[in-house]
Amino acid sequence: MSLTITDLEQLQTEHPEWQMELVEGKIIVMGPSDYESEEIGDRLITFLNNWVMSRKLGRVTGSSAGFIFPSIEEGNSERRNLRATDVSFVRADRLKKTKRDFAELVPDLMVEIKSKSDRIKPLEEKIQLFLQLGSTVGMLIDPDKLTVTVYRLNQTPEVMQNGDTLTLADLLPGWELAVTELWPPEFE
Repeated sequence: MSLTITDLEQLQTEHPEWQMELVEGKIIVMGPSDYESEEIGDRLITFLNNWVMSRKLGRVTGSSAGFIFPSIEEGNSERRNLRATDVSFVRADRLKKTKRDFAELVPDLMVEIKSKSDRIKPLEEKIQLFLQLGSTVGMLIDPDKLTVTVYRLNQTPEVMQNGDTLTLADLLPGWELAVTELWPPEFE
């Protein structure tokens, strides 16, 4: 049985505590993130929003924002997928007004943060899918290795680590972030 976004919305009404995605007609229930991964995502959202909001460049969202896009399966033009990323950015000219629904577009920037139970390969596959569907940049943040890998369609991924500065000149000219700023601080 192939499920739809309407089916997913019904399940969300019955189970609001579940975070779900719809992938090729199958509902995937996502487990909660570990604390460190969530904090890294929140830190990135803060750094992005500080730059984006003051310049009215677009919208930055977290892991609960859903994006609807068509199925990539041959012959399934009616089936739509609902996916979420840990952090996303959509340029202002592509989403002039927020509506109280899922966004029917692919974000310009999508970020996945490896939680302690994630495997790298499915995260990389998800990033590649978003790039194929129109995202400009995909990022994979790996707290275990303290790396940020930046992906662009048909380009070699760029692996960054402590001491490097993250820039996204093609999306956010002038924005810079030291990779070390992503990692949660240790308090004494």
